[in-house]
Amino acid sequence: MIDVVTSVSLWELIKHAKSWVSNLRRAKESRKKESIFALRKVVLSSRKTAVYIRKLNQSKTRNIDEEGEISFLWTELGFELEDLKLNKLAERCYLKGKYWEDPDKGKGVLLEKGDISLEKIEEMASTLIKEVQS
Repeated sequence: MIDVVTSVSLWELIKHAKSWVSNLRRAKESRKKESIFALRKVVLSSRKTAVYIRKLNQSKTRNIDEEGEISFLWTELGFELEDLKLNKLAERCYLKGKYWEDPDKGKGVLLEKGDISLEKIEEMASTLIKEVQS
């Protein structure tokens, strides 16, 4: 499940997303709603994580329980997106979940290798939502 997504494979991700959106346009309405719901959860998870990081930067105090929740949230999203055949975005969410499982363990390595910045993930999800809704 964890294939590292690098900037080299970004083109593959874009190509995959376009194909997925094209197929989704022919899908049943319920499938479209499931997809939009999952993509919106990506945006919400990104923002929840950003708020935690801001709080961490201000207080310099880690909250392991909150990091666990964030890890669970991203991992669950990875599985949901995988079920929807959004495999590349699912991989990024799964990697994000793995990172938050123990940020000290792979500090920076997963972020660099996987290109799983919050901005990048949220941007991808938002773009896909717009594509599906058009």
